[in-house]
Amino acid sequence: MEKISRSDGKKREREEEIEADETLSLENNLTFSDTLIALQIMRAQFPNTEKVAVKPFVLRSQLYSSVNDRTQVDRELESLRVEKVVRIFKLNTGQDDHAIMFMDDYLKQIEVVVKRMEAKNRDDIAVFDWFKTYVIVSKLDTGIGHQELCSLLSFGGKVKDEHISLLINAGLLTRQLIDSNTYWFAIPYIGSILKGLSQGRKELLSFLNRRKYKEMLMAPLEKKRLRHSSLDMRFHLRDLIGSGHLKTLRTPTGLFVRVSKD
Repeated sequence: MEKISRSDGKKREREEEIEADETLSLENNLTFSDTLIALQIMRAQFPNTEKVAVKPFVLRSQLYSSVNDRTQVDRELESLRVEKVVRIFKLNTGQDDHAIMFMDDYLKQIEVVVKRMEAKNRDDIAVFDWFKTYVIVSKLDTGIGHQELCSLLSFGGKVKDEHISLLINAGLLTRQLIDSNTYWFAIPYIGSILKGLSQGRKELLSFLNRRKYKEMLMAPLEKKRLRHSSLDMRFHLRDLIGSGHLKTLRTPTGLFVRVSKD
């Protein structure tokens, strides 16, 4: 009898992904039993607008707001990372933000990059195949050194400086500020969304801070629209609750969201 690996099982679970109804209220669907379910639900609820040109991703802070045990989140997330079900990215937001993207979504994001490069008649796009085949499957960390990157790419062909520049320009790599010989793996076209993420955080916190008790019922709050972010209110609420900037309080009248004092 053929043996089925755990990663195959996880992949099958992804293919049988939970169909999350976008009308489900956050108040009644804030927490889940495990990390994979939380990831699947939030992937399905990721804003689907023309302004968002990136495949769905989930912030680590959102997982912390959705699964009660943070140790469980870290443990299960590490397992999913090692099994190549998901990929984790360090975000350039000036904070300790990490995005989690399902591996198949990430590969589709790379395909979008390749098609755009093909349209520009680039003759060095073979590096993208080398990157997918030899780099991201073997280097699962959030960053990689220049020498190791060139070594892995060389399994595909002769590596030139232009190849590295192309990967950077395509948004697949960004240089680390403290060490120019080290790169972060990155999600292409995420720049405008990160700007909206930072602005949306400020807008939501500012809105609540202006209220008398710095709080509001979750139900009407999640229906409000943010002016400075293409990400929806639900996305920002999960993020700020998980990062500790907001806290929730269950009352007879419903679930309140309140600005944390500390």
